[in-house]
Amino acid sequence: MATWFITGASRGLGAEIARAALAGGDDVVVAARDLGRLPDDLTTSDHVLGVELDVTRSEQIPAAVQAAVERFGGIDVLVNNAGRGLLGAVEEITDAEARSLFDLNVFALIDMTRAVLPVMRGQGAGKIVNIGSRSGFEGEPGVGLYCASKFAVAGLSESLSKELAPFGIQSMVVEPGVLRTDFLDASSLSLPSSRIAEYDGTPAHVTLDWVGTANHTQLGDPVKSAALIHEVTSQDQLPTHLYLGPDTLDRLQVKLDQIEQDLAPWREKSAATAHDDATAA
Repeated sequence: MATWFITGASRGLGAEIARAALAGGDDVVVAARDLGRLPDDLTTSDHVLGVELDVTRSEQIPAAVQAAVERFGGIDVLVNNAGRGLLGAVEEITDAEARSLFDLNVFALIDMTRAVLPVMRGQGAGKIVNIGSRSGFEGEPGVGLYCASKFAVAGLSESLSKELAPFGIQSMVVEPGVLRTDFLDASSLSLPSSRIAEYDGTPAHVTLDWVGTANHTQLGDPVKSAALIHEVTSQDQLPTHLYLGPDTLDRLQVKLDQIEQDLAPWREKSAATAHDDATAA
């Protein structure tokens, strides 16, 4: 039996991961800004602890972590799931909008991880599961700032997997494609406060217009996705990346092909930029 601590657990993928962990016989700490919004099935089990937590308010995090430790004796898996989207051309996004996004998607994730790591180091084991995105390995028009935040999550996760290995702690970034959740609702997705008309008809605004037709028709199944996340996380060894969903796999191949196309014509000249004394030996 493991103890999971899941942020943003009141709905969507976070709630489904909590359900999968419960079904697997684990204890679960479900963190949400408003405990009144937790589904009934996540409030009635003796194996669930609800903690009220806005992860962007770092002063709330230590008490939530302590409550988990007091109730279940430790934290084996931290799932950094809380996050939101932001669409719009990079030029349209204000400084305040960009910083607000990074406060949740990146800095809150860092704060949560730092708070839980002393517990895991004391245990000599633990797993950090960061919910990234397909947008964390491929930049796309109209989602530049969101992509940047998820690229940051992927980089942090990779670094953590190496930094924490001496302590028996593993780190994995999950990179799902589009999931049929409320992620495209206004409650989870922000749009720029003003649009620049010159971008109409360009890829950046095509993405903005796509939201209205794609919401609640997305390809990915959050229940199946959560089940796989639980299955993979329950193994002895985590992959560094969990690429999740057929659209993610398709775009990953496009990314790999693009890397090779970019690399091939310049490989030799790139290698030749070394100092002469470094190549002479």
